[in-house]
Amino acid sequence: MTSTTAVENKGAAQLTAAMMLSGTLGVFVVESGASPFDVVFFRVLFGALALGGYALARGCFRGHGLTPRTLGLAALGGVFIVFNWVLLFQSYENTSISVATVVYHTQPFYVVLLGALLFRERLTAAKAGWIAVAFAGLILVSGVSPADFTNGGTYLTGVGQALLAALLYGLATLVTKQITGVRPHLVALVQVLVGIPLLLPFADFGAMRGTGADWGWLVGLGVVHTGLMYVLMYAAYAKLPTAKIAVLAFTYPAVAMVMDWAVYGHHIGLVQALGVPLIVTASLKVTLSRTRPADGTARTVRVSRAARTPRTSAAGPARRTAGREPAAASRPATPVGSTE
Repeated sequence: MTSTTAVENKGAAQLTAAMMLSGTLGVFVVESGASPFDVVFFRVLFGALALGGYALARGCFRGHGLTPRTLGLAALGGVFIVFNWVLLFQSYENTSISVATVVYHTQPFYVVLLGALLFRERLTAAKAGWIAVAFAGLILVSGVSPADFTNGGTYLTGVGQALLAALLYGLATLVTKQITGVRPHLVALVQVLVGIPLLLPFADFGAMRGTGADWGWLVGLGVVHTGLMYVLMYAAYAKLPTAKIAVLAFTYPAVAMVMDWAVYGHHIGLVQALGVPLIVTASLKVTLSRTRPADGTARTVRVSRAARTPRTSAAGPARRTAGREPAAASRPATPVGSTE
């Protein structure tokens, strides 16, 4: 085995572990019993402590490269990331971990569309076609029927929340891609630090008094699903080509759907399941699209290590979702929801 192969294998193992952790995040959110705003507040609080401790131990603050511009961009990305998490967790309440997670995984298409709209990046006919395929899959996965539009209801709201969360994640990605020369761990640290004062007015500390042992779930969200998971992801990103990153990223929704079924008995219906391969295929086609350099040869576009955006983690539904009967949790067979 060559040294390059060994390095890639280690990176693949690290990213797989990170994505598997991400897939279990929903269970931690649900079991904490806290509201989405409280969950995100304590996630960023404990996550900041974990990431700050790691950055300090690794000497990341020496020659950090932060400037007023990069600090401002990181903070703006943090605003998008924090409210992206809030909306995603609310979507779990109104749909389920599975549905919300798959709907939320339309993030790559928002990045492409926003890049074309805001930065005039080229949107090819092929990419536009795959985006259309992905949203056809989205319609199937969501399980939304005409009755949902006429009668309203929380399920349609939950699907909308997952879509809006994906949009905010896309904005965070585009903002963070403008940051160069700064270690990704520091960018992530700034983003979670921004969330502390941002969410403080929305946190209901009175509701947390009877939390008891459930504090363990909240600590886990910050230390394991934010601190450890980000460290694993960034270590993997430095070792892997874009193609492997894109493929392994789908470990996350797959694990989230398995956890939603194993722990809460939620599963998506047959018609909904038909939309999943459409989204997966379209996402891979868009992410791994090739550009032609001046010599006409094809090459895969790779994102620099410093420019990569921290991957947001999927969280699980709040108590309301956990308490539902499986038959009420997914559409049309069983309503389901989940996240990234």
